[in-house]
Amino acid sequence: MDFTHWSHPFAFDIPLLEKVLRTLVVYAAIVILLRVMGKRNLAQVNTFDLVVIFLLSNVVQNAIIGPDNSLSGGIVGAVVLIVVNNLVVRLAARHDRLSRWLDGEPTELVHDGVFDDTAVSGLGLREADVMASLRHQGVSDLHDVHTATLDPNGAITVSLEPSAQPATKADIDAIMRRLDQLQPHA
Repeated sequence: MDFTHWSHPFAFDIPLLEKVLRTLVVYAAIVILLRVMGKRNLAQVNTFDLVVIFLLSNVVQNAIIGPDNSLSGGIVGAVVLIVVNNLVVRLAARHDRLSRWLDGEPTELVHDGVFDDTAVSGLGLREADVMASLRHQGVSDLHDVHTATLDPNGAITVSLEPSAQPATKADIDAIMRRLDQLQPHA
């Protein structure tokens, strides 16, 4: 094995504080960018979005590590990202205001079987993509939907009209009791 190119793999090429500050600034910038871009990026990741996600990590890599290609520098950057993300998630869980700012609010996409065109297009979604998500949740007809809401985490939550909701065991038991009452007892 040739180790001649391995000169000081654990030595920092830039000061530790600079490494930490670079990582913090890039983390904050990406959080803000994702927040500004909205929930659509989480709701429906298409091929183009996936390409951007892959390239984004490469684009910001140099901003985080700078001229430091050391093993220690990479580990410090990774540790800072994980620790800061953990702190942000914990703070957001404790503070509703921060959580709302980071995550946003739910957005109603469908009401009483009708798309809210302003909300759907405002998020950069296509009705066909929303319908695909609704079908994935068992909706066959848009008129069966009371509300469909895009949650801050990118999931679409569906509430069906009462007439379109499946029967529960309790519903069937109630029907069976009524049938028993209607049948003459011998």
